Formats: sequence, C-alpha cells, structure tokens
Amino acid sequence: MSVQVVSVAAAAKVPEVDLKDLSPSEAEPQLGLSTAAVSTMAPPAGGGDPEAPAPAPAAERPPAPGPGSGPTAALSPAAGKVPQASAMKRSDPHHQHQRHRDGGEALLSPDGTVTEAPRTVKKQIQFADQKQEFNKRSTKIGRRSLSRSISQSSTDSYSSAASYTDSSDDEASPRDKQQKNSKGSSDFCVKNIKQAEFGRREIEIAEQEMPALMALRKRAQGEKPLAGAKIVGCTHITAQTAVLMETLGALGAQCRWAACNIYSTLNEVAAALAENGFPVFAWKGESEDDFWWCIDRCVNVEGWQPNMILDDGGDLTHWIYKKYPNMFKKIKGIVEESVTGVHRLYQLSKAGKLCVPAMNVNDSVTKQKFDNLYCCRESILDGLKRTTDMMFGGKQVVVCGYGEVGKGCCAALKAMGSIVYVTEIDPICALQACMDGFRLVKLNEVIRQVDIVITCTGNKNVVTREHLDRMKNSCIVCNMGHSNTEIDVASLRTPELTWERVRSQVDHVIWPDGKRIILLAEGRLLNLSCSTVPTFVLSITATTQALALIELYNAPEGRYKQDVYLLPKKMDEYVASLHLPTFDAHLTELTDEQAKYLGLNKNGPFKPNYYRY
Repeated sequence: MSVQVVSVAAAAKVPEVDLKDLSPSEAEPQLGLSTAAVSTMAPPAGGGDPEAPAPAPAAERPPAPGPGSGPTAALSPAAGKVPQASAMKRSDPHHQHQRHRDGGEALLSPDGTVTEAPRTVKKQIQFADQKQEFNKRSTKIGRRSLSRSISQSSTDSYSSAASYTDSSDDEASPRDKQQKNSKGSSDFCVKNIKQAEFGRREIEIAEQEMPALMALRKRAQGEKPLAGAKIVGCTHITAQTAVLMETLGALGAQCRWAACNIYSTLNEVAAALAENGFPVFAWKGESEDDFWWCIDRCVNVEGWQPNMILDDGGDLTHWIYKKYPNMFKKIKGIVEESVTGVHRLYQLSKAGKLCVPAMNVNDSVTKQKFDNLYCCRESILDGLKRTTDMMFGGKQVVVCGYGEVGKGCCAALKAMGSIVYVTEIDPICALQACMDGFRLVKLNEVIRQVDIVITCTGNKNVVTREHLDRMKNSCIVCNMGHSNTEIDVASLRTPELTWERVRSQVDHVIWPDGKRIILLAEGRLLNLSCSTVPTFVLSITATTQALALIELYNAPEGRYKQDVYLLPKKMDEYVASLHLPTFDAHLTELTDEQAKYLGLNKNGPFKPNYYRY
C-alpha cells in the first residue's frame, strides 16, 4: 500500500495545528515552543544433548526497579509557528541425469553408456560433537566486563555469560574489525558495513509508514530547530529508529547511537546508518561487555560533548551519571520512553539527584494508547509464531499484567481462540480485565495447566523458580516488558538444568526428569528480539520523541526545573493529527458557538489533562 505523505497544512480535512494555536493555559506550567520549536538475528545451529552439562551459571544480576509513580507536571506549549516542516551451478551439457526405478541416480555419458552414480549416504546427526561445541560457546565470556552491576536493571540489555549470540566463535567480533564507509569514516562499529544497501531498502520501506516524521522533515527544509543539538541515543536500532535518526539529522542535529537491547538491532539497518555518516555502535547478539562498550563509545569521544539524551530503558542516562557526571553541566534535557527508564528518572528526582529536566514520553497519550496497546496487540502473535510455529486456538494462556501492553496481548490471543487468564495487582485494571471477559487469577492457581506464560508488568520476579518448577511440560515462557527481570532466568542457570538451543532466540530448559520449558529470547523483550513491530504505530512514538527533543532543546533557561515532565495534551493531539491524512480521515470542526458552549479553543486541546482515554 502506498502511503501519501500530506502535511497538516495541506490537508483541508485535518485542521491546521499551528503553534500560534498552542496557547498556554494560565493554570499550567509553560511548555514553550519557540518559532522553530515543533517544526518539524541467527546463532550457530547447535543441537543440545539432554544429558549435556548445563552452561555455567551466570552471576546473580542486580534487580530491576518495579513500576512506580512520581511527581509529574502537565504542561501546555507556548505560542510558535510550525515550520513546513549464490549463483546456481550449471550442469554439464554432455551429461544428463536419469533416475532409476529404485530411486538411484543414473549418469548418461555422451557415448550412451549408462552408469549408476554413487548414492548419497545419509548420516545421522552427531549430537555429541555439537554438544561439545555448544558448551564451549555457552561458557565463553570473552572480554572482561566493564561493570557487572553498574545499573539497577542493566540486565534489561546485556547478556549473561551463558547466553548465545548470532556470531560464531571463529568469526571476529565487530570490535576487532577495521571497517570504513564509502566516505572513509570509521567512527562506527557494526556487524558488516557491506550490508548497508539492504538496510537502506528497509529504511525506505519504513518511511512509507511514518508520515508524521516525513512531514516534519519537509517542514524543516527552511528551518533547523535542532541546529547545534548533539544527541546521544540508546534505543532499539531498527528501520523505524533509523527514520527517526535521519529526521533528527534533517532538523539539524548531530547524533551518536547505541542499542538498548542486545537482540533487537537489525545489522543491515545499523550498516545503512553508518554508511550515511551516523556514528552507530551496535550489532545483534552483543555480549554484556559489548553492550557497555558501545554506550561508552557513543558518550566518551574527544571533541564531542552531548547536550541532549534520548533513552529507552535508562541505561545510557545511568552510565553517564556513573562515569561522566560532569557532562550534565552541558546537557539540556533527557527524553525517556520506557516504563523502566521513567521509573529511574522519578527515583532520581525524588532523591534530588536529577540535575537536568526530563520528558516522560512513556506516559503521553500517544505512546500509551497506541504504541503500548496496538503495537503489542499485533506483535505478540508475530513473535510467538516466528519462534514456536504454534497454534493459538484452544491454548491456555496467562498474561501477567493488564496495563496497555497486557490489554493488547490479551485482545490478540482471545481473538485467536485462546483461553486467557490475567494476573493483576491493581483493582481498577483487574476490574477492566473482568469486564473484558478474562478470568482474573493468581499465577499459582493456573501455573500447572497453562500452555503459555507472558509477562508485561515492568516488575521483577513475576515468574519465579518455584513457578518454573511447577509448569507443565513444553510450556512457553516469554516477556513483553522492557526489562528482562520479570522472569527469574538467572535461577535456571544451575548445574541440574540443561539448556538446549532450538533455534534463534528459542531455548529448551530441561529438568532432570525430562520436563522442559520453552524460553523465548532469554526473557527479554519478545517482539523486538524475535520479530518486528508495526511501523505506523512506531511513527507515532518517534514523532512524540522528536517533538520532546525539540521542546527541551529550544526551551529558555529556567522554563524547566530539574524534574520529570509530561508532554502537554496539545502536543499529543498535534502528533495524532499528523497521522490522520493516511486514513483520509475527516475531522469535525467546532463552530464558534459550540466552542464557547464547551469552553474550548476551536483548535484544542479538546480534553482536560485528567481525561482518561
């Protein structure tokens, strides 16, 4: 489907969202937008032997923080103007192949003599050799870690000593390769720069489904609202993120980027970004040491000082706090989009340690109601299908958590005919689950009978070793939250349990009695680790991130305190309006009389900040 990019100003059906309409509310703190403000995957195949010794247990990981709330400030923007924004081998012509009646192959020579070709002897798979190689890989650590416990939930992103990667032992690490792009730059570290052409095609496909970012680029041709901005980012590196990065570049920013998850990077996309001049340090299957090394290479570079942070999970922010705290003297703000990262920011704010303003994108309406809900509703099925080829009809599934992510997962599974149970701590979310037709249970009540366990709470130790011991044979266990601490994977790395790699991101964990569970992505984020996510929904989140960066970068000194802020309702509405032309959607406009009756500005915002969508 071809998606036509139409700017808001050009679409008569969608009201023009001009920054002059973004009038501040006297009852709210200012979120000022200047005139230029809003312008704009596979490891080596190694069969595991059930009797093989388990990989060496990893060191116990530091716990991730659970979900929390903190002080938030609802903001409304000040006035401003929205700028326009392998070749097949040929057979010998002198020899023809014929098939014998008994299944053997005959060779017909030019003189007419028919001889029987040697038969192929089928060999049985030698699991013993593979077992040796498997164990050698799984226990190899490589470089010494920079820090094992630098962050409270840094296990969101790095692998353990017993995890698997997409590269084989005899293949050089990207860190050991000397690569240059076509312009002669070597300021990057990706898997293979030669994959850039393929990555560029993926980025071009993603651009067709990201109309708002493309509209921002078009409007920014004359103005550069991020001119002088030096953004260091740590997010999933996918085709969608690449569109965001290149949009930020078009808006005038310089960017350096690392991955927030060791499995979610698309190597060809990272190569395309590096070829286009972006210093990118990421590849699929990084080790723990690689993960922190890549972040450090983004931050610690001579002659380049970041003044903005775009984070997903808080690892980048935490690394700078721990290793380079003086950098915050020049950093204007932080934009964070995950539950885990936002929780960390609120903890810093509460402790008085947050020394720059931060924007909480995760709790914006356009992130919560679209990315968290609709994205997960589609990608949960994709991730499970790609990894297990399972059929959902009739399967018993327990979804831990009924927030927006949980709601999306439950809706998708129910529509496929699964029997869905829900666990929840919040009585309001629990009542919603009941009203939506789901059985509310405690995990202990159904753990023996369910076929699939999905976590999406943002908490730690939701699925414990006790739960894992009681699961039925072949139960599938996976996580849809950002942090990999929801499932106690560390407790499974013990000598009595055997790990068997089945396929990429799929492991059998085998108990002494032969029972096995199927663990996906080692407890990390399922959809981005094992499949892909809908581009259009990510366009909404990426646009919100871009506007938050523009706002914090252009805000006058003193407008924002050292606290965590929410995006204003008006900006959420603006992001939504940029995506409506894709659907040929026709918004109704208020008359002057109607606007006066409701006490609203004709151009919004249309809902109070306390409104629950």
